[in-house]
Amino acid sequence: MISTYTTLLRTPSAWRFLTPGLVARLPYAMLGLGIVLLVKDTTGSYGVAGAAAAAMAVALAVVGPQTGRLADRYGQAAVLVPGALVHGAAVTALIICAKSGAPTWTVFASSVLAGASVPQIGSMVRARWVAKLEGGPLLPTAFAFESVTDEFTFVVGPVVATFLATGVDPGFGLAVEAVLTVVGSLLFAAQRSTAPARRNAADGPRHASAIRVAGVKVLVGAFVSIGAVFGSVQVSITAFAEESGRAGLAGALYAVFAGGSLIAGAVFGAMVWRGAANRRLMVAFALLTVGTAPLWAVPNVAVMVPVALVCGLALAPTIITGYTLVESLVPVAAKTEAFTWLTGAIGLGLAFGNTLAGVVTDATGASPAFVLTLGTAASGLLVVGLGQRVLRPAKAAPEPATVDVAPVDAAPLALGR
Repeated sequence: MISTYTTLLRTPSAWRFLTPGLVARLPYAMLGLGIVLLVKDTTGSYGVAGAAAAAMAVALAVVGPQTGRLADRYGQAAVLVPGALVHGAAVTALIICAKSGAPTWTVFASSVLAGASVPQIGSMVRARWVAKLEGGPLLPTAFAFESVTDEFTFVVGPVVATFLATGVDPGFGLAVEAVLTVVGSLLFAAQRSTAPARRNAADGPRHASAIRVAGVKVLVGAFVSIGAVFGSVQVSITAFAEESGRAGLAGALYAVFAGGSLIAGAVFGAMVWRGAANRRLMVAFALLTVGTAPLWAVPNVAVMVPVALVCGLALAPTIITGYTLVESLVPVAAKTEAFTWLTGAIGLGLAFGNTLAGVVTDATGASPAFVLTLGTAASGLLVVGLGQRVLRPAKAAPEPATVDVAPVDAAPLALGR
């Protein structure tokens, strides 16, 4: 497994975009929690704080794909540079409005602008891997590596945001988020030699939006479910730890959940999978549904640790396979946009899961909220099951139904993220 990733990371010029990309991606996981911590401190209301964070997430989910579409057409740097600067200004305005006691609508307006201007670095990194590897056998491993990177940012980002907000100042976490986003995005944009070629008018007619592809629509629905699993687990585990008298362990329990996903993603990406990816996605969702099923019945923290670990193991393979599919469903000129639709769908599901789980938890406690987690996983399974026909790439020849696991150097890959 290690040799597989070592080979990938030896790809010429890869570190030139991976390093600034990581700097720019880390703050993505700081933004939502940073808004909650700042707005709660300045207004005293979790409701207002949660609504502001949700407004940011919705704006990100709606505008993000349009940003990806523009990047496909005009180039990544042309979108990243102004977007990063607008994001920095929006977050600065949010801090000032919240700290100065400005009207609530100004906090919401700046939150929406901050979400709409989030640079789509993760999608752009994936697009650069596609251009760099040109569909070669290491592309699946590259997608898996990006999944692990995403998990890493979602483990580290909230911890950093919480530490800065509680240890320094409620607005400091967002200030650091803005600086990292702007600096990382500008450095990433400067690596023009590794960026995919933009689509010129001479290349042919303007491509249709990726969301018009039926399979992409199915994957967006499925990824909203994945995001809702993340969001509901965050809230439910926090409530579970508090009800168990171990509130301080909430972060550690969620880290176990996210750690399981990180481990599974690393292993999954080092395997060779032969078989239709659409069927593999349905199996992954089935495992995720089974993994979330016992959460509502866990009696104590000691039992929650292995259950959360097993539940997390099914997440990364589900996400990786979804990115594999979307890459095969859309033309080259729409790949960044397609990746961005899935990223935005996770963010939208995260906001939905957080909000609904919070309402359920306030009313009935943690156990019923975990039932919501099961329900969202099952809804994703249903969406993927009903969409099997359109998830099969028309250009792909029928693949064997068997799964063959072998070292990456020994056989070509047919999977990815």
